Amino acid sequence: MTSMDEVLSVNISAKKGEPKKPVPEIRLDSKGIVGDAHAGEWHRQVSLLSRESIDRFSGILGRPIAPGEFAENVTLKNTNALQVALLDRFLIQGAVLEVTQIGKECHGHACSIFREIGKCVMPKEGLFTRVVKGGEVRPGDPVAYAPKTLRIRIVTLSDRAAAGAYPDYSGPRLSELFQESTGRFRWPLEMQYVLLSDDAEGLRRELAAAKQAELDAVFTIGGTGVGPRDMAPETVSAFCDKLIPGIMESIRAKFGAGNPCALLSRSVAGLAGTTLVYTLPGSVRAAGEYLGEILTTLDHLILMVHGLDAHRRSGEASHGA
Repeated sequence: MTSMDEVLSVNISAKKGEPKKPVPEIRLDSKGIVGDAHAGEWHRQVSLLSRESIDRFSGILGRPIAPGEFAENVTLKNTNALQVALLDRFLIQGAVLEVTQIGKECHGHACSIFREIGKCVMPKEGLFTRVVKGGEVRPGDPVAYAPKTLRIRIVTLSDRAAAGAYPDYSGPRLSELFQESTGRFRWPLEMQYVLLSDDAEGLRRELAAAKQAELDAVFTIGGTGVGPRDMAPETVSAFCDKLIPGIMESIRAKFGAGNPCALLSRSVAGLAGTTLVYTLPGSVRAAGEYLGEILTTLDHLILMVHGLDAHRRSGEASHGA
């Protein structure tokens, strides 16, 4: 949790696409703001906009702009929308709002706000959120900003490494590759590392703990072959709620074209709760190759797990402005 902000105004409207009017307080529930036109079962329940953004546009237009004129539900004091990422959260007096969209399509003259003001800040700097936890919000309430962290756990499965017979090189190398790839993610990275023996029960406990903690992803290394102690794929498959077969099928096909032995890997990928689980081969080289392919979809897949579409700017076509 980082810097504190402040609520300057809370605003509602009876219709979509029109300016909102300040009110003394708003009540948030699972559908958004009670009595507001944008409440409903969708991803843009509550909109937020910084007073700094409003003032900047006020200077461009040459006239003052009141809270709610851009149809924002909550006018904040100084949040920098350009530094906010999807799935970041705002905590206001016990209520929790999660960012689901940044900016939206501008409808131009089809929008009464655009017709009245001539320009709109919401397409670039408006923050749209869904309610994670309800509550009451009033002007003057403090706001805490909680940016999302991408939490990854690497679990190496090796009887001999766990017994100290030799060092684990694959796990640390995978951690290095993640750190080198931080520019591919929209969130800061937090890495965890665990070394286990080839024990199915131990792996199940580790997966259960990761699911309970709502980690974003677990990567197991080793145990994907056909040896008597190789058990990662079946253990992970039984634990997951959903399997994502295309990821590993594609990887096997790519590397198996040049090396038929790569087709012998039984690696799987799946979803347990909101935690993605990938089983990677044990060798340093193979684990790195697998990770390189997985990283091409990981960011997008995490958004999908949370019900978001990274390519969607808004739902205006079906929900209105």
